[in-house]
Amino acid sequence: MATAAKIDPMHQFMIAPLGSDQLAATPFQFTNSALWMLVVLGVIVVFMWGGLKRQLVPGRWQASVEVLTGFVDNITRESIGPAGRKYLPWVFTAFVFILISNWVGAMPFAIVPGAHPFTVTSQFSVTWTMSVISFLIVLAVGFWKHGLHFFSLFVPKGAPLPIKIFIAPIEFVSFMVRPFSLGLRPFVAMFAGHILLDVFGNFIVQGLNAGSAMGGFIAALCFVFIVMMSALELLIGAIQAYVFALLTAIYINDAENLH
Repeated sequence: MATAAKIDPMHQFMIAPLGSDQLAATPFQFTNSALWMLVVLGVIVVFMWGGLKRQLVPGRWQASVEVLTGFVDNITRESIGPAGRKYLPWVFTAFVFILISNWVGAMPFAIVPGAHPFTVTSQFSVTWTMSVISFLIVLAVGFWKHGLHFFSLFVPKGAPLPIKIFIAPIEFVSFMVRPFSLGLRPFVAMFAGHILLDVFGNFIVQGLNAGSAMGGFIAALCFVFIVMMSALELLIGAIQAYVFALLTAIYINDAENLH
């Protein structure tokens, strides 16, 4: 019979120094968030290193890296045009970081004693920082290439003056909200998904502790749901990385071409 356990769905999102649950009054601490960022970075470096062999007949590893690079390159080219190639480094970096962070956070590392996985993209400070970088690139491109004419992005072409006066503030507010909404999507997806997994994990424990046939049935049902939800988390993690990269490219296209 399973032993009684109390599951706190919010505990997995707490940032704490390694070996402690409390943050001291100093910014110079190595936290669980920093550790898992290094894990994500290590996975990315190893994965990309496998694609640098440049064999005439690529193996599966090299082919995977080339397919991924080509996929993101297509996003920038189709969204921005011929000029999209110069923005590929950032769009590709954002896509791969969010993708690997989401997938690493969904791995069942907790089955190993002492291993407590941490999904860095479940922290809004991380996704918001990435969205701010994208937004700053948009501003830099817009003002560098168009100067003050960049503000024409907020004014619909060919519309009567009264409509322009009404629409321009709405477009400006919508533009300024972009960094918030861009970072909010991956954060909410990972945050909600992980809470849901913990809640149903708690149902499994309670069902087993009930010691009845109905409790066992509910525990088994919740276990099946968690397996299916874990697979869905991998799909959602990929979709969120794609959406972030696509919207970043679209926003850069607005600044590049004033669409």
